[in-house]
Amino acid sequence: MTLDPRAPAALLRGLFDAAVAAVAAETVVPPALAALPPPAGRTLVIGAGKAAAAMAAAVERHWPAGSDTPGGLVVTRYGHGVPTRSVEVVEAGHPHPDAKGEEAARRILSFATGLGATGLGQDDLLLCLLSGGGSSLLALPAPGIALADKQAVGRALLRSGATIAEINTVRRHLSAIKGGRLAAAAWPARCVTLAVSDVPHDDPAVIASGPTVADPTTVADARAVLAKYGIEPPAAVRAHLARGDDETPKPGDPRLARSEFHLVARPMHALEAAAAAARAAGLEPVILGDSLEGEARDLGAAHAALARAARRGTVLLSGGETTVSVRGEGRGGRNAEYLLGLALALDDAPGVWAIACDTDGIDGTEDNAGALHRPGSLARARAAGYDPARSLSRNDAYGYFARLGDLVVTGPTRTNVNDFRAILIAPSA
Repeated sequence: MTLDPRAPAALLRGLFDAAVAAVAAETVVPPALAALPPPAGRTLVIGAGKAAAAMAAAVERHWPAGSDTPGGLVVTRYGHGVPTRSVEVVEAGHPHPDAKGEEAARRILSFATGLGATGLGQDDLLLCLLSGGGSSLLALPAPGIALADKQAVGRALLRSGATIAEINTVRRHLSAIKGGRLAAAAWPARCVTLAVSDVPHDDPAVIASGPTVADPTTVADARAVLAKYGIEPPAAVRAHLARGDDETPKPGDPRLARSEFHLVARPMHALEAAAAAARAAGLEPVILGDSLEGEARDLGAAHAALARAARRGTVLLSGGETTVSVRGEGRGGRNAEYLLGLALALDDAPGVWAIACDTDGIDGTEDNAGALHRPGSLARARAAGYDPARSLSRNDAYGYFARLGDLVVTGPTRTNVNDFRAILIAPSA
């Protein structure tokens, strides 16, 4: 791919495309699969996340010749499925779990526990494919908790500004399958997880809420998160957490001794691919980090200051997962909100362009991956009668960039290493 710095909008989109391609299932699954020793017995494929269907298809395409292609079940977000031969794909709700996700999670857990005809033994392999979105898609509530209860807590957490680590701490302790419970149920079979990380610091316990790894957090930690954000949960959730008698498997649990976790793609891989593409275009890439958090609009303002101080011909790259404290009733998305915060702080500084997109192709719950900032965008908006500051106060960054024609729409990419941001200080203004 050849990128031209004289065409900034196309260059920024090209950097995003390079980042996504570097962490696509077809890129990252085959080498991980080739490194695994063949199982002595049967293999069952399960999984959850926005990349789960694409990962399952890659497993089928690259399964060792001469061996039967394994069957199984994965659950992905609506619209993120792909055709498969032997692994069933179920599409379900995200970011708000639904009944289809609950039923898929129940079936996956039954496979692991041997309640069906696929009961596993010590020589068998449970191959688990995890990626971002798995927390919502593996929606199997703990005993005594209804799906509606989990939905209510999830909505409140997503609107609160809580970090993904905090949100998933609560999710693990309201679940019958997360927080190591899936791998514990599969004992004594060998459990191998191939994971695409969408979380800051690539913590296995946070990716899809860690169904196959030990959980270092406790029920008390989950209660503390709800208290921190002033969230009053439904009665069944409050009672479940108050009892504290349904703790997740902890480090050292013997039921997890045969569980392996392999990170096959992470945010830094995407940023490094974008940096290589920028260098090839004669630009100087600077990676600010792959685990940046905080309020989206505040991070945008902070990055505007860095852009003002940077040399021409520089590209500032970053990843991570910001948060949005929802106060207005507009259409948002954390990447669009980051970009509007950046635009306001830049105040139409000449020669500065930027893109911010979610690598799964969906910014929050909208139909866009993110948006593009062009120099002079504030002046264009005001000339057309739009107030950028009011748009931000209403959490209506989507509406703002839609009016300017600067939304980035890709459709589902079927991978997910979270947010991708690039700020170009053009070689010439």
